[in-house]
Amino acid sequence: MDAPKTRRRGAELEAAILSAAWNQLVEEGYARFTFDTVAERARTSKPVLYRRWSGREALLRAAIRHRGASSPPAVPDTGGLRGDLIETLRNASTGESTMAALLTALVTSHFEDIGMTPAELRAEMIGSRETSVTTILSRAVERGEVDAARLTPRVVDLPFTLLRHEYLMTFAPPSDEAIVEFVDQIVLPVLQPAAH
Repeated sequence: MDAPKTRRRGAELEAAILSAAWNQLVEEGYARFTFDTVAERARTSKPVLYRRWSGREALLRAAIRHRGASSPPAVPDTGGLRGDLIETLRNASTGESTMAALLTALVTSHFEDIGMTPAELRAEMIGSRETSVTTILSRAVERGEVDAARLTPRVVDLPFTLLRHEYLMTFAPPSDEAIVEFVDQIVLPVLQPAAH
C-alpha cells in the first residue's frame, strides 16, 4: 500500500519535492528521473510539480541547486596546502559527496543500457595496442626529457584525464588554449625531472 500524500505548502512542500527529486536521481539515475517517480517519492501529485517546473530539466536544475545550497562541502584546514588538497579530494570522492553522487547518477544513466563502464569501453577500444601517450612518453624518456621513475599509470593517463574531465564538465572539446595550459602548466611539471 502506498504511503498517503501529505499536506504541505510553500517552502516546506518545495523542499520536500526537491529532496525527493535529488534522492530519485542518485538512487535510480536520470533515466528514471520523471515527474511520476518524483511525485510518488515526494508523496504529492504531478500537477503540483508542473505548477512549479516546466519539465524534467527544470526540476533537475532546481534539485541540484537545492542540494548544493543545503549541503555545502566542508573545507578542511590541515595546516598545509598538500594536506588540504588531499583531504578535499578524499571528501569529494566519498559516496556522500554531492558532486560524486551527481556525476555517478548522470554518467551511469548513459551506460546502463550498454552494461559497461566508460573505463571498460575505453579498454575495448584500445585493445592490446599501446596508447599514443605511452609511445610519446617512451620516446621522451629515451631523449632524457622525462624521468621514467615518474611514469606511474595515473601520471601516464594524466593528459587524457584532463581531456576527459573537460569533456565531462562542458560536453565540448577543450579549446586549444586549454590544451596548451594542460600541457604547459600541469602535465610537463609532473613529468619532467626537477632542475638542479
